[in-house]
Amino acid sequence: MHIEKNVCDSIIGTLLEIPGKNKDGIAARLDLLNMGVKTDLQPEYGERLTRLPPGPWNLSRAEKREVCNSFYGMKVPEGYSSNIKKLVSLQDSRLLGLKSHDCHTLMQQLLPVAIRSVLENPARYAITRLCFFFNAICAKTIDVSKLDKLEEDVVVTLCLLEKYFPPSFFDIMVHLVVHLVREVCLCGPVYFRWMYPFERYMKVLKGYVQNRTRPEGCIAERYIAEEAVEFCTQHLSDVSTVGVPSSQKMGVSKPLSGCTVSVVDQDLLNQAHLYVLEDTEEVLPYIEQHMIHI
Repeated sequence: MHIEKNVCDSIIGTLLEIPGKNKDGIAARLDLLNMGVKTDLQPEYGERLTRLPPGPWNLSRAEKREVCNSFYGMKVPEGYSSNIKKLVSLQDSRLLGLKSHDCHTLMQQLLPVAIRSVLENPARYAITRLCFFFNAICAKTIDVSKLDKLEEDVVVTLCLLEKYFPPSFFDIMVHLVVHLVREVCLCGPVYFRWMYPFERYMKVLKGYVQNRTRPEGCIAERYIAEEAVEFCTQHLSDVSTVGVPSSQKMGVSKPLSGCTVSVVDQDLLNQAHLYVLEDTEEVLPYIEQHMIHI
């Protein structure tokens, strides 16, 4: 979980050149020069300023703005993540205040979509492969027979990142990605061990605190009060509440006017049934057995 966040911070910080998180700089370019690789990216010293030639990981100002606009305009289902729109600074072209679950959401789905039209193809391909890797190991169902292939793929992915990103990008957190597959083999799926539900519930507990000098007592008293109220509501289900607004979304509402009732014939029903069976993953083994039998 924290490895994914640190890797996401490094990628976002390097692409958008966020101060404090950017892995590119004069020292990184001098490292390339000392290693004898990508000498065309060495710093160009002027009378007043030092210019850094753009590398495969650098974005122009317009491209940074386009990436931020992509994050700003993304709409996700309710409860999928926090409001990414509030984390985007369009004036500075940055992402600020990313929490661990925000980075998890970006690495799982959103980052490959945001960079697909702005970044060069080799660097974009390497980042997308890394996002697919995190998506695979965080799945609820993992095929054990594919873990060895997944570990080989992440090694190739890190080699691709080494080709297109500066050496300073590869800190200890990036190298720890190689060991995540082995951790899955030993401990099982990742979602059994991550802390996102507890961090989300910590926000609820922090809302219980009214006296900041006694936070533990506030949390304990508020928790006991909520448990007591919840127990009492089980015996007050038929009582009309006073001062509590009723939810309008739970009503049945009125029927639509002008509706028409159509009867599906048996042939169309059989076609729909066959379509569902052919596109259901659980039925595929039976279809394969049937084809072998034929």
